[in-house]
Amino acid sequence: MITLLGTALAEVGAEFVYRGESDACEGCPYRKQCLTLDEGVRYEVTDVREGGQTLDCAVHDDGVRAVEVERASITAAVPSKGAYAGSKGKLAGPCPHVDCPGHEYCVPKGASQDEEYQIREIVGDPPQDYCALDRELTLVEFAPSEGD
Repeated sequence: MITLLGTALAEVGAEFVYRGESDACEGCPYRKQCLTLDEGVRYEVTDVREGGQTLDCAVHDDGVRAVEVERASITAAVPSKGAYAGSKGKLAGPCPHVDCPGHEYCVPKGASQDEEYQIREIVGDPPQDYCALDRELTLVEFAPSEGD
């Protein structure tokens, strides 16, 4: 899938969550090329179009470039019980402990607390020694969500 992305993120392997149209997009001549992704979905840049020019953008100070992206997998912490490759899993729920080394996995960007995801792979133990909410957690990789 080809889209336009801010030059700061326009490198292979960069991941981002598409947040949708900004008010600054109104009237932009590149809207149809730029607003092609699904809101709230995590994407990974798989290719940067070589030879493409940097286009002016009201949202990105350094402009935008044409890139190819695909939906990205998400590494997340889920309840250990029933977590195995091929099963469906949900996040354990919100966590107020933002200083915890595992917080980014309990509340991963691009994943919803209410949705079930296909577990592609078991990664192992989360980075924290213990969970402040007394949860038994396993780190997994969710398969990329399906497109609409």
